[in-house]
Amino acid sequence: MRLLLVIVLLAASASPSWARSHPAGRVGVPAIVARVLPAVVSITTRQIERDQFDQPVVTPGLGSGILVDRRGHILTNHHVVAGADQIKVTLADERAFRATLVGVDPYTDLAVLRIEGKNLPVARLGHSGRLRIGQAVVAIGNPLWIEGGPTVTAGVVSGLHRSMEQEGLPVLHDLIQTDAAINPGNSGGPLVDMAGRVIGINTAVIASAHGIGFAIPVNNARPVMATLIAGRKLVRTSVGLLAISLTPQLAYVNDLPFERGAVVRRVDAGGPAEAAGLKPDDVITSIAGKPIRDLHHLHEETLRHAVGEVVELGVWRAGETLTFRVELEEYR
Repeated sequence: MRLLLVIVLLAASASPSWARSHPAGRVGVPAIVARVLPAVVSITTRQIERDQFDQPVVTPGLGSGILVDRRGHILTNHHVVAGADQIKVTLADERAFRATLVGVDPYTDLAVLRIEGKNLPVARLGHSGRLRIGQAVVAIGNPLWIEGGPTVTAGVVSGLHRSMEQEGLPVLHDLIQTDAAINPGNSGGPLVDMAGRVIGINTAVIASAHGIGFAIPVNNARPVMATLIAGRKLVRTSVGLLAISLTPQLAYVNDLPFERGAVVRRVDAGGPAEAAGLKPDDVITSIAGKPIRDLHHLHEETLRHAVGEVVELGVWRAGETLTFRVELEEYR
């Protein structure tokens, strides 16, 4: 039986409205923006390639970032600066700097830049572990080459612990979903709570949907940022496949005898999963003897093991329960 391949966002339980803890509603948004805006930067990139006549062809790029310390470190998305030959950073006060790339982590779509400047504003980083569905948030960024400075949009936390796949990006996990408008150019900018603290890094939007944007939780970004600033390399492990979460809804549609796991959509050619014998439509139910709840849980457990380590994957395939030994590779 071919499984119906439907991308299902990870569900999160409902929580009390933000209004209960913020009775003033959005009255304080202008003050919040005034506090955060100076530390939000516009990032313009230039990628220089050669055409068939060996002439330089410049591809421009646009994104946003957040100044996180007085030394000039800027947190942004990896896809904002990937492949860039030149990076220009412009502050809200119109000061402009050439930026250097400190480090990147494609796995989490994060990158750190640095500029040399004096009296640099710094954003306050909050705590994304306390977020609630319905809580009010503000997104700030520089979308669509619009002149006149950053754009501010407001909304709520629409969901938590989401996973998503988008062309050109890695599969991202544990994301904050928001209906605050996010457009191309917002990537790398902050998602801010009603106390003016950065609780997420805006990263993606589903083009075919309305009011569905995503941000990387700041709690997930902090250790990545600290590692990159310290000049250390982040090594990730990979099974070498693309999967989606199995949910009760997807299990019901496909008449499966269980409701949790990760459904394999694609096996990377030449990767460890292919070498072990996994196939599309396999359902991964365990790793190293631990039951798998969903795709996010599979990735969490994979990262607990070292590159080159062999782990056993429990797999359901067309009514059979199978076991595969997979040698983990480094994520690239």
